[in-house]
Amino acid sequence: MNVDKNMQKINPKIYSINSRTSIFRTTNGGVLVMINRKSRIIMKDGHKIIENVKKINKIEKDVKITIKINAPLCSKTKTFLKKKGVFLDIVKP
Repeated sequence: MNVDKNMQKINPKIYSINSRTSIFRTTNGGVLVMINRKSRIIMKDGHKIIENVKKINKIEKDVKITIKINAPLCSKTKTFLKKKGVFLDIVKP
């Protein structure tokens, strides 16, 4: 997945998130979490995504968090994440 050169990589340990997670600060001050995998993202993964969003919101209040995904996304999970207020950017491989 492409990352804008102006984006700054953030250490996930700041938010107590797994170090394999890619987190970037966007040019407009938001946070971008990248999920790069081949297998489908199911509801179990959706709950983990929500946990990570809550951890980021604990440290940074009122910041726009976008999840960038290049894997297939279960329709129920997509609806669940949208109801929770998560912005999704789905990239077709």
